[in-house]
Amino acid sequence: MKERILTAAEQLFWKYGVRSVTMEDIARKLGISKKTIYQHFTDKEGILYQIIQGKVETDVSQMDCMAVETANPIEEIMMVMEMMRKNQHAVSPNLIMDIKRHYPHAYALFRTHMDQHLMKSILENIQKGVSQGVYRPDINPAILARMRIEQIELAFNNDFFPTDQYSMLDTQRELIHHFVRGMLTEQGFTVYNLYVNQHNHENTIYQANDADLATRTAE
Repeated sequence: MKERILTAAEQLFWKYGVRSVTMEDIARKLGISKKTIYQHFTDKEGILYQIIQGKVETDVSQMDCMAVETANPIEEIMMVMEMMRKNQHAVSPNLIMDIKRHYPHAYALFRTHMDQHLMKSILENIQKGVSQGVYRPDINPAILARMRIEQIELAFNNDFFPTDQYSMLDTQRELIHHFVRGMLTEQGFTVYNLYVNQHNHENTIYQANDADLATRTAE
């Protein structure tokens, strides 16, 4: 039951934001009483904390796999973009700011993950890129890794990127491309352009399939 509660709450939080979802909403989704939820969790932030804890463990595992399975650091970053594209409809654009403003313990866990695990992964990506000759040797990996960490959270800030003007995917994509292009050598640009062309081709197919599905659904 505890895992069912976490799964249902995660789906609701990610889609609608945490603050707008009540314990009653979670109970209704599962067809149980709020009392049953309180037998396992003290409050909503307790549920959120465990969800983020699980996401951190999953993210660390995925980052380790991408670093091993990808051919080079550029492909690794492009794979991150692909994961974001696939998950774009599942995450509320206001999610991180919602957690930051109203759930300090859960946000502290998220921020620790960003400052430790994700920072380490980005730093290693940059260092590997420099050693392979696809990133410039004159960059400062630590400064750029820190900048990228802040970019990720900045994209969720509605004050800077209002959701009625910019989609979350477009914002993250522009920031990632800007970040990567600033580090590339001539050799790196050759590799990067290959992945961009491949990504654009696959994205065109993805959009066409989405449009076809929408048409058939409407009919």
